[in-house]
Amino acid sequence: MHLTEQIAQSFAAEWIDAWNRHDLTAIMELYSNDIRFYSPYIIKLGMNEQGVITRKDELEKYFGKALGIYTDLYFELRKVLTGADSVILYYKSVSNRMAAEMMELDESGKISLVKAHYHG
Repeated sequence: MHLTEQIAQSFAAEWIDAWNRHDLTAIMELYSNDIRFYSPYIIKLGMNEQGVITRKDELEKYFGKALGIYTDLYFELRKVLTGADSVILYYKSVSNRMAAEMMELDESGKISLVKAHYHG
């Protein structure tokens, strides 16, 4: 999917809004059934030792677990960086940690690959 700045900004606003409402259904609607999701929190939350999730039902369990642990979760979007078929969202995450997530979108605009990075 070719991303314009406008599409990337709109996508970022929708993603941040779903997370800030703690709406797991809305969050999951943003992700493709064909997903590769990399995050150090997969390991920290005890989901697996590899730090990657490749099944959407496992991703939903992971997100549900995170929302249960971080009940005050609120993301503050700082920057949206647009690529040809990917976007990087740079935002303030839980406990004032800065986060950057590189997301590739498939042809239908669903997230198919995520590489999440955190500071602190």
